[in-house]
Amino acid sequence: MTYGVVLFHTTASAMQAEKVLSKAGLKVKLVPTPRQFSSDCGIALRFDWEQKGQVESLLTSNKVDTAAVRQMEQ
Repeated sequence: MTYGVVLFHTTASAMQAEKVLSKAGLKVKLVPTPRQFSSDCGIALRFDWEQKGQVESLLTSNKVDTAAVRQMEQ
């Protein structure tokens, strides 16, 4: 399965993103930032890659600060 991970500058942003996306009904999970991606924050948010557009749209419209969105195989 292909997942996406959202990287953040702060833990607070990661938690805000989880709240926004979960409230919208998306299946997301806070995970340790994968080693292959550098980030200021040790927490990333994993989601199904097919939902990338919806994830980015919701995070932007809710003004959640993100560092990057990356694709990963699992």
